[in-house]
Amino acid sequence: MNILCHVMYLLLLGVVSCQNNRNAKPSGKGAKKPNVQAVETSHHGPEDDPNPGPAGAAEPSKDTSAGGRGATQQSTSTSKPTDEMKLYFLKNTLVTCNDGTAAGFYLKDFKGSRRWLIFLEGGWCCYNKETCDSRYKTVPRLMSSTDWPQTRKGSGILSAQIDENPHWYNANIVFVPYCSSDVWSGNKAASKPKQGKETEYTFMGSVIIREVVKDLAAKGLKQAKVVMLAGTSAGGTGVLLNIEKVSGLLEQLGADAQVRGLVDSGWFLESKQQKAPDCPDSASCTPVDAIKKGLRLWNGVVPDKCKQLYKRGEEWQCFFAHKLYSHITAPLFVVQWLFDEEQLRLENIYMGGQSLSEQQWTYMQNLGKELKNSLKDVTAVFAPSCLSHTLITKSTWMDFQIKGTSVSRALQCWDRSLQEANKNSRTALKGCPFHLIDNCQWPQCNPTCPALIDQVTQQEMTLLQVLASMGLDLHKLGLDAGEDISAGMISSGG
Repeated sequence: MNILCHVMYLLLLGVVSCQNNRNAKPSGKGAKKPNVQAVETSHHGPEDDPNPGPAGAAEPSKDTSAGGRGATQQSTSTSKPTDEMKLYFLKNTLVTCNDGTAAGFYLKDFKGSRRWLIFLEGGWCCYNKETCDSRYKTVPRLMSSTDWPQTRKGSGILSAQIDENPHWYNANIVFVPYCSSDVWSGNKAASKPKQGKETEYTFMGSVIIREVVKDLAAKGLKQAKVVMLAGTSAGGTGVLLNIEKVSGLLEQLGADAQVRGLVDSGWFLESKQQKAPDCPDSASCTPVDAIKKGLRLWNGVVPDKCKQLYKRGEEWQCFFAHKLYSHITAPLFVVQWLFDEEQLRLENIYMGGQSLSEQQWTYMQNLGKELKNSLKDVTAVFAPSCLSHTLITKSTWMDFQIKGTSVSRALQCWDRSLQEANKNSRTALKGCPFHLIDNCQWPQCNPTCPALIDQVTQQEMTLLQVLASMGLDLHKLGLDAGEDISAGMISSGG
């Protein structure tokens, strides 16, 4: 009898121990995450999502006896969250793409999250009938929603995977397709209905953003604590042109959210090239001339504070970030390759193209210096010395680093600094930088740069190999084709 009692006592202890282990998780200490995730998701402030675990990572069911139900739930809980965003067309049917088809947005919500990331797609612009007709023929998706898929996947900062996007994976993610061709500035509806095959284009980029925000208000945006308006290339310029209006609109809608901006590859400098002012085609038109013509065609809208500084006809200057930045009150983070391929293209420089003159090579080197100088007073910036275009939506975006810090980590440090500022804290964020500009002077001198790829052989090349293949006399310039200026192989991207 004593032995039986002793066995029963031990069994009872085992049950209690088992129950305690099962109940341990809700105490706040979950399973350890890999290092990068632990580093980049460990600081959640009051405006951050209250549910920092990956979607679906719920505690496994305690019921393991009902025909394997517990095992099934555990299998479901470890599956990766989907990256698919669902298409919604705008409720206001008068706000359309260039060709009159419905404008809209893609949404992937994260239940319980009060953080929102609204992303504006890029894709330059058209500025007269000829360039718009050509654009409609060659890239119709940038002017029409006719062929938009019902869902689309996000990558980089738009990903729902914690390993790819450790700080923003658990936000509500919105992708706004670019179909207005006006750098998100237009406010012009068609004046007459479509007749036959003739299309009168509408340009409603700024209005599309307004209507997206209104539609999202009913989907939880009114309860947001943080709203980040992000964009790449022309979408980045769209952020600069619209962020103050978005902030004001959210306030009108009753939201108590901090609005922030993330501008990727939208920090352009005026072209040095003298080109034909009549702009017969996009290749022969400087950005300044394209914007001047476009503003009239689009009935373009620029921020009031900037507009007041320039006389009538000079509003185009507000499209250049280095002139607009100081007039924006919302916090901004700028991501910019120092040797942006689109900036070079505006100067007729195509890496891997037919030829490169000494003058063009000199311009390239000076471009890096000028961009650095224009960014020095930007509070939050990530500017690698690389040849590429766009960064934050690349699936490899965390590979690129400056002084050992990725852009994802820098964004998190910036996020923390804004939280501390909201608390009126004067505590410095040691070891958490968010003003990062490469010190090295040459293109591709950062060893984490995207690799340069030979378009014929698909082999990686060093910068000097590319320059030699473009006919540049390296010996005359005191360079050695066998030398590697970056300590590592250095794909052109974007």
